[in-house]
Amino acid sequence: MKMDHIAALLFDYGGTIDSNGLHWSEVIWQAYEAEDVPVTKEDFRAAYVHAERTMAQLPLVRPEHTFADMMRIKIDLQVDWLQELSELPDFRATRDVRRRLAGRCYASAERCITAARPLIAALAERYPLVLVSNFYGNIGSVLHDFRLDRYFPHVIESAVVGVRKPAPAIFRLGLDALGISDASSAVVIGDSYDKDILPAASLGCRTVWLKNIGWKPYTGAESADVVITDFKELEGLL
Repeated sequence: MKMDHIAALLFDYGGTIDSNGLHWSEVIWQAYEAEDVPVTKEDFRAAYVHAERTMAQLPLVRPEHTFADMMRIKIDLQVDWLQELSELPDFRATRDVRRRLAGRCYASAERCITAARPLIAALAERYPLVLVSNFYGNIGSVLHDFRLDRYFPHVIESAVVGVRKPAPAIFRLGLDALGISDASSAVVIGDSYDKDILPAASLGCRTVWLKNIGWKPYTGAESADVVITDFKELEGLL
């Protein structure tokens, strides 16, 4: 099914463009498994939440930080927390191990973005693109690092505008950036049902849900205008 009468595309970033719909906790967990970090997934998820909350509360990430810088900060927060709680009593989480974990995460993001970039470039020639993201204040540096900045002249970043998903207001800012009053003419593409699809739909936007493994199990009652399981499916849709 091809969507028509589109005035603009509003993209989520993390979990959508850089992981093909896979929640970032799962991407990082795969790195932990690959490095044989002896921690349960339950404890890892608690460490993941701790790191995310800490990064949201403290100015650890600076605007000039690249994705690699950000991942090193995130991994350090997770591993430090696990060691402080003695969840890694016999594991020497050396600097090299931490850097390998961050490096695996960077490589994963780079693969996904490399695959997505040609399609984003093609869409940017046809539609105005807006990025709407819960991020740490450095999304500009991340986009530049991955050569995506040229495609998103309008970026609505939570740490900058002071509004976070799932608040619909952050998507309204994206529409306002393009002067779009008719939300139904805009299409929101995101991986999070709760943070992207529901708030966008509440404004009247059309929605494309990039469905993969999320933070929590799905109920089966979720719906969107279109559900895809691979970013490349946008090619025949828009």
